Amino acid sequence: MKDWHPDLSRSSGPRYMAIADVIEMDLRSGHLVVGDRLPPQRELAKRLNVDFTTVARGYVEAQKRGLVDSHVGRGTFVTGGADKERQGFAPDAAPDPRRASIVDFSMNMPPETDDPELIARMREGMSAVTANLIPLLRYQGFGGSSMDKEAAASWLSRRGLVPSQERIFVTPGAHPALLAIFGLLAKPGETVLSEIITYPGMRSIAAQLRLNLAGLPMDEDGILPDAFAEACERLKPKALYLNPTLQNPTTLTIPARRREEICAVARKYHVPIVEDDAYGFIPQHGPAPLAATAPDLTWHIGGLAKCIGAGLRLAYVVAPDSKAVWPFVSAMRANNVMASPLTVALATRWIEDGTADTILRFIRAEAAARQQMVAAILPAGSYRADPISFNIWLPLSNGWTRSTFGSHTRSSGIGVVASDAFTVEGTAPEAVRVCLGGPITREKLQGALEFMAHALEGPPEMAASFF
Repeated sequence: MKDWHPDLSRSSGPRYMAIADVIEMDLRSGHLVVGDRLPPQRELAKRLNVDFTTVARGYVEAQKRGLVDSHVGRGTFVTGGADKERQGFAPDAAPDPRRASIVDFSMNMPPETDDPELIARMREGMSAVTANLIPLLRYQGFGGSSMDKEAAASWLSRRGLVPSQERIFVTPGAHPALLAIFGLLAKPGETVLSEIITYPGMRSIAAQLRLNLAGLPMDEDGILPDAFAEACERLKPKALYLNPTLQNPTTLTIPARRREEICAVARKYHVPIVEDDAYGFIPQHGPAPLAATAPDLTWHIGGLAKCIGAGLRLAYVVAPDSKAVWPFVSAMRANNVMASPLTVALATRWIEDGTADTILRFIRAEAAARQQMVAAILPAGSYRADPISFNIWLPLSNGWTRSTFGSHTRSSGIGVVASDAFTVEGTAPEAVRVCLGGPITREKLQGALEFMAHALEGPPEMAASFF
């Protein structure tokens, strides 16, 4: 029934509901029968002159009613009038408090939505994926199906990247990908470079692989190109690690000009770049990735933890060339076998039906609102932040040390991490990263920020007297 052309005027509901309504009507009338294959979503969207999301939501609604069933790679088929429970969908249940309490506030998390409409869309995607559950419990080939790679390519195109599918891999998170990549690029005892204040995970990976991690000096635009060149001459590094957009923890973004200078040095000395683009999707108009300037030198890692949700444990990796593909696949399969097919299918679904973009828009808006709260409470110039970052970088003064400040704020409900976790070499500065995201509400965040601001007005002894 690929020529099925529903008349949406037969339903008075929203267009996506009308699609499900007409499927039900046509089943009753005999115009559709069990086993009919419905048109692909993009084809039907074009036929009806509606956007892809409308059709995707319509098919999800029909699936919830037990009218159709979707099979990855095969299509959507009419199944009849089975009710929701018969299809395996349980009624919504209250959250299990044992899971709801498991929160690590020291992690730099995006804000969490409480919008009922967005949560309903997320659940629709989950329901659509689990309707075809059994095949997703099998072993899958590493790197994702062509459908998953197509979704990854669509997502990466938001960053201006257009790699071929054979260079794209769906991996179980950025951290395993980094571990595999650095295991390929450097041997124990060899040197890799990073920012002198960098992502703690990179420090852990270097330690596990027994690599010498050397930190490069930075200014407000990122690592200094001259220092990078000097380190290339002196240390003969095997790779450069960078977190170039909304860097964790300093929140700086390397501007386009500096990115070009860094790539020029890397090209001169033949140093591969490992680009951890965890936050690259957050700015609407951020600089192009390093992988766009030097695609043949750069391993690009587009994690979903910060722009959709860490619980997905997924990252899209773009290899610099076809020669790097097989060693990377071998390393990833040895360590991880595959990414979870369930979470891969969910991410693909959310990208295809527009839910991922909706989540991303929420994260941008909420992060901006929380940064505005910070600006209203903490003195200007007393901290470093980006208008849409999930954290602030807070240098300490008035006798506060990173340990005393961390102890003082431990009960505030926000995550404060001392600079020691981020410092590659030398003495750690008296500074902390303060996380603003995760499950904390705006009201609780405001109280925590006011608590911090009051403490910072004077020395630790003054703050302690208010306990």
